Amino acid sequence: MSETEKLFNRLDALLDRVDRLIPATSSIETSDQYQAYRWSDAGLEGIANFDRVDQSDLLHLDRQINLMTRNTAQFVSGKPANNALLWGARGTGKSSLIKAQLNTFIDQKLCVVEIPKTATDQLFKIISRLSKDSRKFIIYLDDLSFESNDDSYKALKACLEGSLQPQPDNVIIYATSNRRHLMPESMQDNLDSTMVDGQLHPSDSIEEKVSLSDRFGLWLSFHPFTQDQYLAVVEQTLNTRQLEMDETARAEALRFATSRGSRSGRIAFQFAAYWASLLD
Repeated sequence: MSETEKLFNRLDALLDRVDRLIPATSSIETSDQYQAYRWSDAGLEGIANFDRVDQSDLLHLDRQINLMTRNTAQFVSGKPANNALLWGARGTGKSSLIKAQLNTFIDQKLCVVEIPKTATDQLFKIISRLSKDSRKFIIYLDDLSFESNDDSYKALKACLEGSLQPQPDNVIIYATSNRRHLMPESMQDNLDSTMVDGQLHPSDSIEEKVSLSDRFGLWLSFHPFTQDQYLAVVEQTLNTRQLEMDETARAEALRFATSRGSRSGRIAFQFAAYWASLLD
C-alpha cells in the first residue's frame, strides 16, 4: 500500500471517529413534519401529539383571548407584534392560552418551541437556529421566575431587547409566570428607595427587577376565579365527560376547591376527573 493510500485510510478513520463524537444535526430541526417542539440537551425534539387547546373552552378570559389572538395574528401575518408576559394566579389559564395559539393558527404553519427555564441561557443559540427556518415560531417559557442569586435572567433580558443580535422576524417569545416582575420583591428593596426633590426614586434593585418584565410589550393579567366562574368551568368540564352538574356535584365541587385553597380552571379540571372516578 502506498503512502498516499495509507494517508487516505487514516483520514477516513479519523472522520469516522469525529462522526461518532459529534452528533449529527437532527432532521427535525429542518423538517416541517412537526409544529410543536421542546428543547433539550439533544436540540429540538418534535412533539407529534401535542396538547390541543381550543380557545372556546377557556371561559371568563375574553379580554386575554382577544388581545393574545390579535397579537399572534399580527405575528403570523408578518406585521409588528409584541413579546408577551402572561402573569397572575396559578391555574387560571395562562399556559392554556399559549397552547391555544398553536391550535388556532396551525393551518398557517405556526410552530411552538417549549424551552425549560434551565435553558434560558441558551436562548441566543436557539433563536439563531430558528431564524434559519422560514416558518414562524413562538418560544414558550412556562412558569418562569428567577431567584435573586440567579443570573440566567440576563440572557432572556438581552434577547428581549438590548442585544446587538436583534430578535428575528420569525420568532416571538411568550412567557407565563406567577410573578408580575418574574423576580422576588423584598421589603428592603422599597426601603432602599429615596426621595429627591419630593419625587420617589426606586432603588437600583427595583429598577433591575422591573426592567426585565418591562421588555415584554404585552402584559396580560390573570386573576383568581369567583365562585360562579369556578362552577361554570366545572360544569363545562363535566359536560365534556357526559356528566351532569347537579346539586350534589355542585356541593362537592365547592368542597373540593376549599380543600385546595383555590378556585381556578385547573382545580375545576381536577375535580371533574375526581368526580368521574367516583361515578365509574
